[in-house]
Amino acid sequence: RIYRYQAHDYAFSSNEGLLRALGGEDFALMLNRSIEEALQRAGFSQKFIDEVVCPAMRVNYGQGVNINSFVGAVSLAGVESGLWSVKGGNKLVCTGLLYAAKAQLIPGTVVSIEPKTRPRRSGEAAQLYHLTYRTPQGLTGDTYDLVVIAAPLGPLMANISFQNFHPPVPPFPNPYHQTVATFVHGRLNSSFFGYPDPSSFRLGAIFTTANPNLFINSLAMVSPVEEGGGGDGDDDEAKLPLAVWKVFSPEELTKEQLDLLFASYDTVRAKRWWAYPRYGAPERCPPILLHQHLYYLNGLERAASAAELSAVAAKNVALLAFHRWHGHPRGVDRRDLEEELKTEL
Repeated sequence: RIYRYQAHDYAFSSNEGLLRALGGEDFALMLNRSIEEALQRAGFSQKFIDEVVCPAMRVNYGQGVNINSFVGAVSLAGVESGLWSVKGGNKLVCTGLLYAAKAQLIPGTVVSIEPKTRPRRSGEAAQLYHLTYRTPQGLTGDTYDLVVIAAPLGPLMANISFQNFHPPVPPFPNPYHQTVATFVHGRLNSSFFGYPDPSSFRLGAIFTTANPNLFINSLAMVSPVEEGGGGDGDDDEAKLPLAVWKVFSPEELTKEQLDLLFASYDTVRAKRWWAYPRYGAPERCPPILLHQHLYYLNGLERAASAAELSAVAAKNVALLAFHRWHGHPRGVDRRDLEEELKTEL
């Protein structure tokens, strides 16, 4: 129903209000208990939770079943079939949106934001924001009427200094979770996964349970690669084709670990990144409104980090900023939307 609300230009000034718009009070309450507790209450066995649910959490969020039940539900939805992907990579979404919006992109890193007051011609004071950012040419800056922060704030993330705000912008102590994505072009060592005969190995993805002896969260084939040569002389190994495999792990894989996973490989690319928040329960989302016209989009990630939720949060911030700028209070935080929209229909 959030899509219907947004289609009618309604916005919400808090992430909790946005969650209620997504699915009612139940959605907001899902932040208060873990996915393990929620499924136990629903009657699922511990074996199902450990062997089916936990692997889904590990592949999608690199964490276990102690994450809040909202992000846990999002994670379970992500293992369903029929999902969509962007040909050419998700970065094309950003470039496409920039093109469609005819926006000016300034490549740089924001260092600080400071409120400024300037007199209008009418004599009233105008609230502005001065941004200082680092570009390849050095430090520079500019002043804006309205600012939307669309990057996660916190330790090791978007380290923006908020200067001379009264009251001060609250800190963002919530840590993010590190995941290492390793792409390997090679042949999988099927015997490591319990298949001595490579010809009987038909898996395209391997998920793992919460076993402390395991050094990977998941492993999946990204795209088959046609082998140009005639193999390397091992008839059994040649039955497993060369492929690009994506491995998620909490730490960078050592050569010894790669040699366990792969019978042979020729290319390895690893990327260490702070992929998503470190989740727990209960969970609290940071505010959307940091100052009069300073908005924070990524707070909804504390509920669940997903492209779809980021899109909902982005449209909500755009609508919220529009209504507050133009003085339209009836477009914000309406409690009677369901009944009102029924009447309109």
